Amino acid sequence: MNNGNQYQNRPMRRTQHSKMGKHPKPNRHSSLIKKLLLAAVAVFVAMIIFGGGLFMYYAQSAPKITEAKLSSDNATVIYDKDGKVLTRLGSQNREYVKKDKIPKTLKNAIVSIEDRRFYKNNGVDPIRIVGATVANLTGSSLGLQGASTLTQQLVKLSVFSTDASDRTLRVKAQEAWLALKVDKKYSKDQILEFYINKVYMGNGIYGMQTAAKYYFGKSLEKLDLAQLALLAGMPQSPTNYDPISNPKYAKSRRDTVLQAMASNKVITQAQATEAQKESISDGLSETHETSTNSAKKNKIIDPYIKQVLQDLSDKGFDTAKGGLKVYTNMDYAAQKKLYDLANNDQTVQFNDDELQIGATLVNSKNGKIAAMIGGRKTGDVTYGLNRAVQTDRSSGSTAKPLMDYGPAFEYLKWSTYRKVKDTPFTYPGTDTKLYDFDHKFKGTMTVRDALIQSRNVPAIRTLQDVGISKATTFLEGLGITSKEPYNLNNGIGLYISTLQTAAAYAAFANDGIYHKPTYINKIDTNSGKTYTYKSKGVRAMSKATAFLMTSILKGVTTDSQGSGTAANITGMNMASKTGTVAYSKKATEANDIPSSASSDSWMAGYTKDYSLAVWTGYDHPNTSTGYLTQSQTELAQYYWKYMIYYLSQYSSNEDWTMPSTVGKKGTNQYYQIGEDYDETGKSDEYSKNNSSSSWSSYSSKHSNSSYSSRYSSSDADDDDSSSNDTSSEDNSSTPSYSSNVSSNDTTSDSTSTTTSTTTSTSTTSTSSASDSE
Repeated sequence: MNNGNQYQNRPMRRTQHSKMGKHPKPNRHSSLIKKLLLAAVAVFVAMIIFGGGLFMYYAQSAPKITEAKLSSDNATVIYDKDGKVLTRLGSQNREYVKKDKIPKTLKNAIVSIEDRRFYKNNGVDPIRIVGATVANLTGSSLGLQGASTLTQQLVKLSVFSTDASDRTLRVKAQEAWLALKVDKKYSKDQILEFYINKVYMGNGIYGMQTAAKYYFGKSLEKLDLAQLALLAGMPQSPTNYDPISNPKYAKSRRDTVLQAMASNKVITQAQATEAQKESISDGLSETHETSTNSAKKNKIIDPYIKQVLQDLSDKGFDTAKGGLKVYTNMDYAAQKKLYDLANNDQTVQFNDDELQIGATLVNSKNGKIAAMIGGRKTGDVTYGLNRAVQTDRSSGSTAKPLMDYGPAFEYLKWSTYRKVKDTPFTYPGTDTKLYDFDHKFKGTMTVRDALIQSRNVPAIRTLQDVGISKATTFLEGLGITSKEPYNLNNGIGLYISTLQTAAAYAAFANDGIYHKPTYINKIDTNSGKTYTYKSKGVRAMSKATAFLMTSILKGVTTDSQGSGTAANITGMNMASKTGTVAYSKKATEANDIPSSASSDSWMAGYTKDYSLAVWTGYDHPNTSTGYLTQSQTELAQYYWKYMIYYLSQYSSNEDWTMPSTVGKKGTNQYYQIGEDYDETGKSDEYSKNNSSSSWSSYSSKHSNSSYSSRYSSSDADDDDSSSNDTSSEDNSSTPSYSSNVSSNDTTSDSTSTTTSTTTSTSTTSTSSASDSE
């Protein structure tokens, strides 16, 4: 008991009690660190929040990025009938290549040197973004150069620029934001496709496919490892790494790319070492296809493209906004041939750079405009005067099938052996007499002979029988209209273009079906819409009319008295009509022009497949140097001849089939079955009142014209000149230019009774022929 009390009454040790109840003193250094860490975290969080907010603020104002911008194909691209690119409007020199045509080796090279984590990242690299941000805040530009992913580089090239003004935090934020969107929307291969076609490759060219053609003369698919590595490395500094002007630096960059590919394990080290041994000049092209040929190509297609642009505008499309894919009906081979015959080929000897030409080639069966030339020796002029569509020059006697004999077959049901009169004629209501070049009259003759020989008086008498009203209706069916009413004189001269003429003659070739001529086949827009255009054929005349006309026009080149024998191609099924416009006597005297000169020369004709109309002349005809000599009037025929011969390799040389509504008389005369007709016309009894008003209208219309000196009727009776027309027939099966082969095509102005002759140096046969305005 005592023992227990002993322990109970013993006091506790003070030292122990003091230790148990006393707290340790706080560590002030540790507390400060904690505060600093908390503050740093708070600042960091605040920076993230602020940065995120700023990023989103900048992102909201980011420009829109579209596939058109990414694809580098925002220009309006114009194609030929085969889908080959003719030109890109408002675009850099670039040939687009699709991803399935891009070699995998090139893709590996680009990824290895530009963005090794490309296939793993989502369009941005956070480490690079932070580095770029810090660099921007500290005033260093290092972080903003070469720090972007491939996707960011693509975005920069598509909507921003490489200028210093675009090296800002705002731009980097927007670039990153757009890169995220692009990566989410497109596959990696698609992004690479965009990039490969976007980058600048030096010498004014864009895209690696274009660069491959420029530097090596080959497509990407045909380049080896070293060449592809060179192209992959060039975008960083295209000028410095140009293998032509800076081969040393180009090789260094190429070798760096090869080593990067080895490090990225897409090629072996042995492959890299072997490729590095290849000379940088191996395979380089001595000529640069893209830059050299594009300028020449643009000259060749210029007149056609000008009309395509006008057509696009008429259809309501704005080419300035770009993004259109326009598929035209141009046959580029034919377009080039038209150009070469007029500018380079010595087959047709123009021998004067000032002598001009306009020509249009139309598909006879569907109205598609295959080719067109608007001038020759035009220099560097772009979208200049297109003489193929000008309508201020008389078409001469090419008007006769359209306004005179075509309507006579159609409405009066004439036969080809219908008798017409080549006898003295005075325009009703006037004192103006109508003559042919020889001032002679052949009396009564058949329609066939009158048209083949291009006699003026029978043509006008035929128009009298038809009447202006019916002739106008017939012309309208062929797409030919006039603001002013027609008159008798238009029967030997219409103010129409080669385009209108070719399209109208195509209806004769196409069994009477007329197609409005078309430049454009299809248009694809950025929005994904497709517009197709097809000319719906309309019947402009009966099959009988078309066949009768063709049967006669075949003889223009084959008949010994035909006006177009210079254009004959033996064995070719073709039909044609010449047209030559002469000066009045007053015009020749006033402008020191030979009496035998002409102002315009035409040749229009067709096969079953093509219709071609050609005009030749000078831009300023009423000058002492602006006239066509007798030999120059044949140039239109030669040009037509060699173009038709060229086209024959693409044609079947099919002949026309006589329709069941036509009967045959003799060897080459035809009539319309079941029609009541006689063999003589009624023009002698034609009422003068029906044409006098039309004639007065014509005189008034042209009294102040720049051509009034040529078409004035006041001196008609004073011109008493005449000459002989001598010609020989060209029976060669293969066209070849010969100065001693000429046509019978000479002309007189009907209102001024002027005279023109064509004299051949060969006189194997002699004939008289007239061809008038």
